[in-house]
Formats: sequence, structure tokens, C-alpha cells
Amino acid sequence: MLMHLVLLGYMGSGKSSTGQLLASITNRNFQDLDNVIATSEGMTISELFKRKGEIYFRNMEVEVLNDLLQHDEPIMIATGGGTPCYGRVMDELDKNENAITVYLKTSLEVLTQRLFPERHNRPLIAHLETEVALKDFIRKHLFERSFYYNQADIVVDCDERNPKEIVEQILLELF
Repeated sequence: MLMHLVLLGYMGSGKSSTGQLLASITNRNFQDLDNVIATSEGMTISELFKRKGEIYFRNMEVEVLNDLLQHDEPIMIATGGGTPCYGRVMDELDKNENAITVYLKTSLEVLTQRLFPERHNRPLIAHLETEVALKDFIRKHLFERSFYYNQADIVVDCDERNPKEIVEQILLELF
């Protein structure tokens, strides 16, 4: 049976690093939604946000995700942090018999520690100058987004785990 694995979680939760490792272990092609969009648009996600705006980007996410889910071989997809919260994406993922969603649940504290040093590379948080401001921003987003994230087929607590341990937990849940 064809089964795509779709990683969900806030930015900085480890979707890309975990996804690459999980893809290699399960013999799947790894697709990072942001990278696919950046390549197809010929610009970085930051440039895309600046030139075309967030709504354009969110529409592209839905389109590219739907295209990826049509692959006839199982793939590993790392979504953007906001992907499952836009439109009916989570409903569509839930209905898709060929997709298993996995939420990489990461605490506010861990996300703040990871994201503060790299915030200038992330368009949604580049304007935040202090850790307190970033923490407040993430707290608000997690509150808004957890409803969607927690609908995932599998929820993995990632705070005290490295990518290898996270992958092991996901594999235990899958098989």
C-alpha cells in the first residue's frame, strides 16, 4: 500500500533533519515543501514573502503539497510550520488514505532557543529583536496552531530527543 509520511510542526521543530533521516531509513524520497516552492519560484522563501506576500506563499504550499501527495511512490514530506493551519489542508490530509501525518511536538522554550539565533533567515520572525518578543510570538502561534497539529495521526514529543531518537519513536508508532 502506498503511504506518504507528512511531518508537521512549528518552525524549528526538526521537520527537515528528522525527515531526511526518516526518508533514508524508510527508503523514501525526501521533499521539503519550502525547498520545492523556492526552487519552483526561483527565489528564497524570504524573497517570495517580500515580493508576493504570505497569501501567495500559502496558496503555493497547498498546490505543491497536493502535487507531492499525487506521487505514485511513497515519499517523505516536511511541511512548513503553517501549512496544516491554512485553509482545509489538515482536513484534506486527514481524509487522504495515502498519507500519515506526524506532529513533531516541541516546547516553547526549545523552539525559542533554536530559533532566536537564526531568526533573520525566517521571514515570519526576522523582525523580532529580543528573545522575549520571539517567545511571545511563538506562544501565540502555538496556541493558534496546536488545534491543527494535534490532529496528526502520530504525535511525538521532541524536546529531549535527537533526530535519531525521534525517528525511532516514529518507526515504533508506524510499525
